[in-house]
Amino acid sequence: MPRRRLTRQQRARIARHHNQRHQQADNAHLDDLDDPSTLRSGQVIIRHGPNILIRAENGEAIHCVFRQHLGELVCGDQILWQTSENNTGVIVAVKPRKSTLSRPDYAGQDKPIAANITQLIVVLAPEPAPTGYLLDQYLIAAERIGVKALICLTKADLLTHEKRAQFQASFSHYAALGYPLIQVSSKTRQGTTPLLAHLPNNTSILVGQSGVGKSSLINALSPDMCITEGELSQATGLGRHTTSSAHLYALPSGGELIDSPGVRSFRLGHMDRRKLENGYPELRALIGQCKFSDCRHQDEPGCAVRQALLNGTIHPQRLASFQHMMAAID
Repeated sequence: MPRRRLTRQQRARIARHHNQRHQQADNAHLDDLDDPSTLRSGQVIIRHGPNILIRAENGEAIHCVFRQHLGELVCGDQILWQTSENNTGVIVAVKPRKSTLSRPDYAGQDKPIAANITQLIVVLAPEPAPTGYLLDQYLIAAERIGVKALICLTKADLLTHEKRAQFQASFSHYAALGYPLIQVSSKTRQGTTPLLAHLPNNTSILVGQSGVGKSSLINALSPDMCITEGELSQATGLGRHTTSSAHLYALPSGGELIDSPGVRSFRLGHMDRRKLENGYPELRALIGQCKFSDCRHQDEPGCAVRQALLNGTIHPQRLASFQHMMAAID
């Protein structure tokens, strides 16, 4: 006998019933969920799969699980939670995010990396060799979500004085765009004072390639700040593999700092030409000044961007990375 085909309304009703049953099962052990007196505020410090370490209002680290309908929780999220058994907790709500740093997953869907950041710190080092293209992608991401950005050049102690000056000079055009450029040695702690001056009253995230020394930089900024692997394992039961997830630290001098996993590449989400132009401050200032509204800033007559390139107000590397990203969009 052929199977009866369900209508769209019937399928939707069945789906609603399934969701209701799942939610009822999820709430079975939370009879007092609606009692505001049981809710506490906290902040996500680390997430490993279904396990989350939060910082409670009193500063205590609490191991929590979370209800599945809350979606993708990430480091930096402000949450509401309730106490559970064995000094653990259950996250029951997520407060609205002020900003979200994300990147596309393999399916092309935006996957959040960190929440509520106010400053993005791109960490570069002589080795692995930095690329302006990767740097520009991070800076565009900062412009898109409306947070500040600065560039930190690490491992300065590996270079001679002359090479160190050359390394910094190769990124000097970013300082002219308003992105502070700070050179730091985690080994000697040279340059940590200027960097620390940018951290109070901010939730900053360190981003960059694997091996540039982000974790070493955190130790140099405040050796007593880091949670040891043993303490983390005891609090979460998650073992020693902690470098694969973002980790939020409270700075003794004020502010918060997120150490993110290193990457080989960083992809931006869906972009069109106008969004890409807005990600470059020097191009954003020229929007609408080209002769043609669909100008691609290549060889079109009356192009304000090409003229700015000739005048020296746009760096050739920046325009080259823009054209490369435009080709990817196309």
